[in-house]
Amino acid sequence: MLPLAIATVSYAIGVAARYDGSITLLHFNDLDVQNPDAHPSVLLIDSAIHSSSRSACLSLGETLLPSISGALSQDIVPLLHCQVFQGLFVNGQKFWINPQTGSSVLGLCTQSANSSAVPEFLTTVSSNGLSITGFRDQNSFKFQGIPYADPPARWTYPTVYTGSKTVNATKFGAVCVQTGATGASEDCLFLNTWTSFVPQSASAPKSTLKAVMLWIHGGAFTSGEGSDPTFGGGPMTSRGDVVLVTSNYRLSTLGFLALDDGKTKGNFGTADQIAALEWFNEHISAFGGDPERVTIFGQSAGAASMRALLQSPTSFGKYAAAIQMSNLAGDGYATTYSQYYTIEQEQTLVADPIIAAAGCGDATDALSCLKTVDGNTLVNLPTVARFVVVDGTYVLASELPLNQTGKVANVHAMIGWMRDDGAAFISSPTSDNVVFALEANGLPTNVANSSLFPIPSLPGNTDIDNLFNMTARAATDGLFRCLDQATTFSGVQHDLFKSMWSYEFNRSYQTPGFDPNAPHCDAPKDTTHPAGDPNEEYFKCHSGELFFVFGSLPTSLSYRDASELPFMQVALDTWTAFGRTFNPNPDPAFLKARGFTTSATIFAKQSRWEPVTKSSVNGQALHILQFPSKMDGFRELPQCDFLGFSLNHFG
Repeated sequence: MLPLAIATVSYAIGVAARYDGSITLLHFNDLDVQNPDAHPSVLLIDSAIHSSSRSACLSLGETLLPSISGALSQDIVPLLHCQVFQGLFVNGQKFWINPQTGSSVLGLCTQSANSSAVPEFLTTVSSNGLSITGFRDQNSFKFQGIPYADPPARWTYPTVYTGSKTVNATKFGAVCVQTGATGASEDCLFLNTWTSFVPQSASAPKSTLKAVMLWIHGGAFTSGEGSDPTFGGGPMTSRGDVVLVTSNYRLSTLGFLALDDGKTKGNFGTADQIAALEWFNEHISAFGGDPERVTIFGQSAGAASMRALLQSPTSFGKYAAAIQMSNLAGDGYATTYSQYYTIEQEQTLVADPIIAAAGCGDATDALSCLKTVDGNTLVNLPTVARFVVVDGTYVLASELPLNQTGKVANVHAMIGWMRDDGAAFISSPTSDNVVFALEANGLPTNVANSSLFPIPSLPGNTDIDNLFNMTARAATDGLFRCLDQATTFSGVQHDLFKSMWSYEFNRSYQTPGFDPNAPHCDAPKDTTHPAGDPNEEYFKCHSGELFFVFGSLPTSLSYRDASELPFMQVALDTWTAFGRTFNPNPDPAFLKARGFTTSATIFAKQSRWEPVTKSSVNGQALHILQFPSKMDGFRELPQCDFLGFSLNHFG
């Protein structure tokens, strides 16, 4: 047990002075959304003298802790013990909770801000001439709506932010123009940062800085925003001990239009992502983040963004690791996410229909005409631009050169998919006609005659339900699993990455905003499991991992069984472990120091996640994320061979 020395003396509150030292928000976050106030947080300040400790707390709108009792008495030791584990102060460190004369003592302040923090809990950081004011809540310091580039002129690449040096970051910025969004704007290049540590200055010692995770949202390159509450960073920051950043980027035709005119080369949304990387590489240390320990990660179109960035020379050196979650590659709808059009192809297949539908077909200068069309009109046309293209600057090749024909970022890499990812990308059959069902979903019709894809005969299922099972399997293999496994295989065979980790997610909780083909993607409900029984068989669909990875299950949703919360803890601990160390296995000593006994016990009992290597790639290379998790071999290899997507597909 950490020998803590807690000074306790009554005192009278004096006049608050401005506090300019470092602040750490300490919160024992067990992710229990049903009991959000069970674990109060505290503020750790680095004032060593009693008077400055008292004044520092007062300047933050708080007081020195009057006592340590209740839940805090159980939480405070692991919260402080972890600071010792990380080498941030020595074993035996003393802490003020009430002032008295002395030295070598740090202050512990109350932390009154809750999940609905109000303006008096403002926090300001300074970085390279910018003064950025955010606020804190129970979990973290939050800086929302930070402009990372100047408002972009339509179909031009982002430029360095030159606006006001005083930035109000207390609310999210506008989302980028997209179908169905209210309050959307073309002035939308904002990012958001969550952190538990605000250093005294942007030049804080490197040893005090935390790993950074930059999230690129999905949404088919046509929708989504960094302000989506599913990606809220409080849980990752407070439990996972990382700095989380989310960002917007231009979408649809406003972000990805390419014309064969020699100047409109597309990939404006990709350029935005790199501009966000560049901004926070310059400024992230002011938010307690280490610019040399940056992991970029994304899901769906966000994973496709990772894939583009992995071959983009303009992004090299700006991040140390990348996670692709449910990257689309292969058949039908998935093709263009990992295999890119030339600008000439984009012009014919995409731009020409857009120009015609926008009423610019007879214009002498189509680009000038399109610039006069309302952005909301453009993103709602029958055809929109949503494709990464080979532009020669941001993207050099038609696909990620996994066969060593081009450069790939030499970083730590993790790639995975949902067990039934494709079930969200097909329509439910309208009849039992197998060929029609395959054609309707862009799947190869020869699957109908293959014994590798039998139509099951499951009790209680209709013929259409059984056909859906077969098409979902073919879609998952053909749109996700096969080529993501092949990516892992070629990455390892050609020594492209510093380390390689592969997974299949086998537990899901569908987000209410994306629940296609319901109720196929939902755990079956019964009288004893009104929210669904995840131990019964159901489709583990696209986006079903997000609540677990971010620890963001909303209070409106119930735990479906006793494993729900522990699994969420384990999933978040896994992702943030990779962010901190580039290894998804959390250090048992870290878990012990943080007091995470539940997840520590689970990790100790289940199979360790092993990296994919040349010696393991044909054996136990795949980590199956479930409760408990286990190692296994790559799945559906005969089916992948049949579809033309074998392990050595990329060479």
